[in-house]
Amino acid sequence: ITREILGCNTLKNISEVGKYCHPQVSLTACSMDLSDMRKKYKGDEECFEENHLVSLDPIKQFGDWFDQATKCPEIGEPNAMCIATSTRDGRPSARMVLLKGYSEEGFRFFTNYESRKGGELESNPYACLCFYWEPINRQVRIEGNVERIPYQSSCDYFHSRPKSSQIGAVVSRQSTAVPDRNYLRQKNAELEEKYKDTDVPMPDYWGGYIVKPYLIEFWQGQTNRLHDRIVFTRLKHGEGVLEEYEHNADAGWVYQRLSP
Repeated sequence: ITREILGCNTLKNISEVGKYCHPQVSLTACSMDLSDMRKKYKGDEECFEENHLVSLDPIKQFGDWFDQATKCPEIGEPNAMCIATSTRDGRPSARMVLLKGYSEEGFRFFTNYESRKGGELESNPYACLCFYWEPINRQVRIEGNVERIPYQSSCDYFHSRPKSSQIGAVVSRQSTAVPDRNYLRQKNAELEEKYKDTDVPMPDYWGGYIVKPYLIEFWQGQTNRLHDRIVFTRLKHGEGVLEEYEHNADAGWVYQRLSP
């Protein structure tokens, strides 16, 4: 009798689980088949050709695409970017942060130096940035070495932020464990009271980084999946011979088209 009851209960539970599984998937392993999810991008008549580059300096080309992204009302945060870092032994991690400035020197963002990404950048000072502007079917990928920006530059930016954001940076020892959200609320309330009539000092564990690029890739999606990829790489000191299909660009860069 016990076996019969157990068998009925087990089958009932499996049946309940099955309601949430894809009908083509075995009940022993609930998973989703996403192979039919497919988006149309641009047609071939809207492809991104080399003669569409507004500049052979990739920083200026980035500026043109970034400007178009900021003017697209469907893009809520055009400066949102994924930054991927890695431990010294090659274990990667990635997260979204906000770009806070760019120039010929590189791309700047701010964070907690004691966070996971901060620790990884200390031991392995290289990163990859990725912007994806879905409404205009464009992506920019940037690889480079990373350095801390000068202390005064970090301090100037810190005090330009809303006071609530300054206090939040002091409260959060990013990536460390806390007992619950109330712990953060309490710390935040304590510091709001402490600094209500004074400036918030920038913590020594917070500041900016600059990603100095040696590769910048411009990607535009095509419906036929022959996506456009034009990649710029910075010439190393002493290099001068172009590879096959490589072309000279400006400011010490070369570029070429890659297969999608």
